[in-house]
Amino acid sequence: MIAFENVSKSFWTGKSRKVILDNASFRVELGNSLGILARNGTGKTTIINMMAGLEKPDEGRVIRTSRISFPLGFMGGIIPKHTATENSRYIARLYGLDPDYVESFCRWLSSIDEYFDMPVGTYSSGMRARFSFSLMLALEFDIYLIDEGMPSSTDVEFNRKAGQVLRQRLANATVVVVSHQPATLEKFCQTAAVLRNGQLYMFETLDEAKRLYDYEAHS
Repeated sequence: MIAFENVSKSFWTGKSRKVILDNASFRVELGNSLGILARNGTGKTTIINMMAGLEKPDEGRVIRTSRISFPLGFMGGIIPKHTATENSRYIARLYGLDPDYVESFCRWLSSIDEYFDMPVGTYSSGMRARFSFSLMLALEFDIYLIDEGMPSSTDVEFNRKAGQVLRQRLANATVVVVSHQPATLEKFCQTAAVLRNGQLYMFETLDEAKRLYDYEAHS
């Protein structure tokens, strides 16, 4: 479970204060995947980072009682000067998992071949995305955090394998996905919310959330 209790978060842009959340309270229960619709620049990534514990609220508190993933595509735990082999084994030990399994899984899924034994800092953006996504899927969580869906990759085989593994993981897990595109949420979520003017409006269905989202776009 993830619970936001009276959470406020804002940033100073240099000209004005941008409010992400204003005294917002909501919960993400296990077994009830949530999609959040939000326009670009409204704070989608900030909310996901607060759920993961990567950012703290200005006021209020975020309660986490489950195994929660780092955001899909997050590279903060990966050391660029180390190889994928070294990074995958290090992360495995942090989570108390078998380093041999995590390394083998990431090698198989990322399919970056000899680059797996080269420093991650030398990778292209696509290779880094494939490795970080493989690492996330190697670790089993109760709640997976996804910012705008799967990482962009031109590798058809990676997309096929990663999508298959993700579906297997989500069969027994919960997902929170934030996106500005309703179609992205349709793949994952039972309930949905709309981030608007610092408040998160919760709905039982995606269709209800889309009506508010579309109204906002044309108002």
